[in-house]
Amino acid sequence: MARNLTLLTDLYQLTMMSGYFKSGKTEDVAVFDLFFRRNNIITYSVAAGLEQAVEYIRSIRFTEDDIAYLRSLHLFGEDFLEYLKGFRFTGDVYAVPEGTLVFPEEPIITVKAPVLEAQFVETALLNIVNHQTLIASKSAKIAYVAQGDSVMEFGLRRAQGPDAGVYGARAAVIGGCTSTSNVLAGQLFGIPVAGTHAHSWVMNFPSEYEAFKAYAAVFPDACMLLVDTYDTLRSGVPNAIRVFEELRAEGHEPVGIRLDSGDLAYLSKRARRMLDEAGFPNTVICASGDLDEYLIASLKNQGAKIDLWGVGTKLITSADMPSLGGVYKLSCLYPAGGGEVPKIKLSDNSDKITNPAFKDVWRIYDKKTGKAEADLIVVRGEVPDESKPLTIFHPKETWKRTTFTDYTVRPLTVQVIRGGELAMPLPSLADICAYAAREKESFWDEYKRNDNPHVYKVDLSQRLFDIKNQLIESIRGSHG
Repeated sequence: MARNLTLLTDLYQLTMMSGYFKSGKTEDVAVFDLFFRRNNIITYSVAAGLEQAVEYIRSIRFTEDDIAYLRSLHLFGEDFLEYLKGFRFTGDVYAVPEGTLVFPEEPIITVKAPVLEAQFVETALLNIVNHQTLIASKSAKIAYVAQGDSVMEFGLRRAQGPDAGVYGARAAVIGGCTSTSNVLAGQLFGIPVAGTHAHSWVMNFPSEYEAFKAYAAVFPDACMLLVDTYDTLRSGVPNAIRVFEELRAEGHEPVGIRLDSGDLAYLSKRARRMLDEAGFPNTVICASGDLDEYLIASLKNQGAKIDLWGVGTKLITSADMPSLGGVYKLSCLYPAGGGEVPKIKLSDNSDKITNPAFKDVWRIYDKKTGKAEADLIVVRGEVPDESKPLTIFHPKETWKRTTFTDYTVRPLTVQVIRGGELAMPLPSLADICAYAAREKESFWDEYKRNDNPHVYKVDLSQRLFDIKNQLIESIRGSHG
């Protein structure tokens, strides 16, 4: 979806750019990290949105209309507006691949570029990555409790606008959904599309049986019937079975039924028995209707006979947590003609103190099990030596230490843009989904469970820890 999103930014990005321009900082280089902070709902996330972020960065262009609009604000000098006419992103971008499980404080995207460029892309990157990562994370939690059942993304009509619906569907599939009802998302991204019919279809015919029969006539090999318009067990399921028998007599096999309301555990068990007794043990039962990971887990625990889940509102809006809370923070400067200067933001809230320096992230795996055990944020260029024991420690409660002896490590961060150009081919959505599935499989269930998950270790290397503390002490000293 090629669009000019250059002005998809907050005004203060442009006013800061103008200030940098007037201050002669056009040659200074900055490093910014995009990450999310710890919260009580999403303890891990599934990184998503990188492809759209890259598309945005590579397509930044200030058109004549853009320049005219900015001039009309009477905020910017003509020399700065002239500079914007030739503005392009010429820096570097590093990121974890889409589908990677990421944790609080870990850079999902790192931008290293001339400071005007690095500053300008903040808002759009946060908009894109915050949203898709949020929805992918919600989808991962829903797919996890579905225990291998297929999950359909049904949220377009409840999404907060067209973009949220389209890109939310993409993110949901990265998180674990197998299909979407969103036809545009299916066309744009190659996502399988799925759906049945609405209650209005049934209500448009003189009887439920006639409605089912008409639908089956149009889709004899893809017949899934919505059975709760009037009375699920007295009318819907019996009429569906009647139509299924007629389909079979004509050489077709029905797909199944959908339940959208009522006591889904009870209704699914009764419907399953009725279908089996009628000779349709292979028909599936699909459930929909304000589902989320908590309700699906409850239905599973009650023994519900549901094979397929359609999840809409609570997935596409991430109802229990409508914002990921991702931030974009300066971590390092390279003044023109000078060396690296690590930067840190301090706060009375320790969770808001940032990690300085240009960084990488490494994932530590147990060599025997292949399972992820911890992540280590390091100064860029640091490489853990697998031939030696590796001791990591909690970045705040430093007495909490773990030593790994039989382990392997993997770098999570890859370079995706170099000098404004793609540094690597971007994977297809199918490849991203396959990678995300492998990522989730590499983590113990204790980290992925929804209730009281085990806290995954994300620590700082000794070198990065020392840089951070030296900066804190230096700032405290200089500011009394």
